[in-house]
Amino acid sequence: MFLLIADRFAYFYRGNVTNVGWWMVRISNCAVFFLSLLILLVYNLYLRNLFTTEGGITRLTIRLRLVEILLIIGMFLVLLSQFYGFYYTFDSFNRYQRGSLFYLSYIVPTVSMLLQLSVILQYYKHLSSWIRASLLLFTIVPMIASLLQIKFYGLSLTNMSIVGMAVFLYVLSLVDMNHQVEQAHEMKIAFLMEEQNSMRRLFEQTATALASAIDAKDTYTHGHSTRVADYSRMIAKQSGMDEKECNEVYYAALLHDVGKIGIPNDIINKKGKLTPEEYAVIKKHPVIGKQILSSIVEFPYLSIGANFHHERYDGKGYPERLKGEDIPRLARIIAVADAYDAMTSKRSYRDPMPQQQVREELIRGIGEQFDPEYAKIMIHLLDLDTEYEMKEREDVKELAGNDELQVDKYRSYVSEGILLTKKLMKLHLEVSPMEGHTAEEAFGTILLFDSLDGRVHAGERQASELCYYEYGEIWLDGRAECPGIRKMETKVTKLEKELNVKERVAKNQSVKSYDLEVVKCLDHVRLIIFDGEQVTERILALPDCARYTYLGLTGQYCRISGISINRSEEDVAEDFIPRIAELVNYADGPEGDLPNIQIDGYRSASTKGIPIVNGMKISFHAMSLPTARLIWHIPFVSVFSSEDGQIDGPEFHEFALIRLDGEYWDSGIYATNKLTVDKKEEFVDWDEWKRRNKEGIDVVVSFHVEGNQITVYTENLGISVKNVVTIIDGSTTAYAALTGDQVALTDIHII
Repeated sequence: MFLLIADRFAYFYRGNVTNVGWWMVRISNCAVFFLSLLILLVYNLYLRNLFTTEGGITRLTIRLRLVEILLIIGMFLVLLSQFYGFYYTFDSFNRYQRGSLFYLSYIVPTVSMLLQLSVILQYYKHLSSWIRASLLLFTIVPMIASLLQIKFYGLSLTNMSIVGMAVFLYVLSLVDMNHQVEQAHEMKIAFLMEEQNSMRRLFEQTATALASAIDAKDTYTHGHSTRVADYSRMIAKQSGMDEKECNEVYYAALLHDVGKIGIPNDIINKKGKLTPEEYAVIKKHPVIGKQILSSIVEFPYLSIGANFHHERYDGKGYPERLKGEDIPRLARIIAVADAYDAMTSKRSYRDPMPQQQVREELIRGIGEQFDPEYAKIMIHLLDLDTEYEMKEREDVKELAGNDELQVDKYRSYVSEGILLTKKLMKLHLEVSPMEGHTAEEAFGTILLFDSLDGRVHAGERQASELCYYEYGEIWLDGRAECPGIRKMETKVTKLEKELNVKERVAKNQSVKSYDLEVVKCLDHVRLIIFDGEQVTERILALPDCARYTYLGLTGQYCRISGISINRSEEDVAEDFIPRIAELVNYADGPEGDLPNIQIDGYRSASTKGIPIVNGMKISFHAMSLPTARLIWHIPFVSVFSSEDGQIDGPEFHEFALIRLDGEYWDSGIYATNKLTVDKKEEFVDWDEWKRRNKEGIDVVVSFHVEGNQITVYTENLGISVKNVVTIIDGSTTAYAALTGDQVALTDIHII
């Protein structure tokens, strides 16, 4: 600033012969020469500090010290020139004139800047990009300006360039400083986040290790705590909790049984029924768990989950007999997840319960053992779990974790079923004779069947209870007997000369490898068996689309080993299997305003959406499929919104899913529901209800709209269902669609 002021005053008072002019011209010109050198000296001090602090150069180069000496000498010469005039003089008109040694005034700053430039270039990489650019410009631009200044007398190029570059250097220094502060801040945040993640991982690993230690005490509950934690988080997420709340529920559930550490092993692992005294000891584990986890003051929710997860919604639980919403929310969630896992896990006295039986138990417990909201969410998750994945599993999901089977007499042992789906499955196995048996006696067999628990059942009573249905047997050597299917086509392709059993034994081929490829689409199954000698392809037409199909491995006097299973990630196309029989169709009745639909599985099909208007009615004929065995194998009414008016369309939000038996699903996020179910005098019982639905019934569903409320009403076979849906965002268009589970809907009319 002072340099520019002095420069302007020097030109302003040039030629002014007054006394003031005489002094201002001399002082201003002296200040211009002196301040230019002083700025370079300060800049040199800045370089020294910069290279020492930011550049990390502990030993300062001699060139910068030499610059300081040159600049000090230069400033002394400027002062000396005021008396001897070798830089400049003034004529009689008080005008500036260059002196005989004028070039010397340019040599000192130019040499200084060249030395500074050499240092900058030498240690260029020690500085940030912002500072590098500003230093180079500060050094080079004034040197160029000085050279031009010699030629273009009267223009203050040197002074303006020095000031301009000084300002530029200052601004870029601030930018660089802010950048460094930001980097330091980011590094600090990254460090803190990593520390936080490290603490979180430590907490997770500690909690998981503790949960594993708990489960290890009980022979029959391996993985119980982890599964309960997973189910609890799923329920919490469906209920609308945020990520933090879901994590709290997860960890509380993971450690809910920590109190079992204080229970004697002989009581926990007792195979028979517990005595009243032993049961009283078991009932202490929530309190013990609370005592253990209460010391973790940073996470108080852990002790809450441990203490209250055995409370019942009706107040008959323990240890404090809390009732209803007096029970902490996360404990109500854990109670549902805990009960679900107990029913779907193997115990000393029973195998895992079938999925549909678990569902019935959850329904019975609504409002008594379980919070209605969270029990309904668990039921909804169960309905979505069409392949029954949510249950206790071994390390290998299929075949109950076995990769080797030994079968003595024919079908004396059958593996757990592998569910066949539209995802292409490849299975490799090896079959060898058991010790003491010949290759002629030993063979492997595939069973195709359906049952509620995915297992083969020989006893008539058990088979009836678990809805066991066998499609047939396919031997790996090429034979097949499938009385439970409609049709089968077989194609055999020889790869080379087939070896008989004796030749195979002679060639040490008693161990035979098989590669299978199997897939199910609707009511067709395609099975390809490759044994190294031939490829056998079979296409089977099943009785219907509604049943599941499981594949079980068995045989006779054989050891089945080396089992590996791989599934494709994508579903095959509907026409992947050539059709050999007509699709079984129960929806071929009269057609109304909408196409008839057959719903073979839970919500596997639905009608298009119908915009709901006040007074609208939907009438249709409903018939439960022959495979239907449960009261909820009936039609459902979905009330929803989406951009295209279709179920699962863009921005799909379901407000309510109402079943004709009185069950409903409420998202709880987009709408609230008030359901009223009444049994009329004409209602007989649920067995009669199922029988009548299989015969077929006519249904009318009415809709009444008032503001953002939609009342849905229907009455069938003595069950009246009225549901009032209050949509939170009343501006959206609401649609109704028909869907269901194992039911055919025909003659659909919109009234």
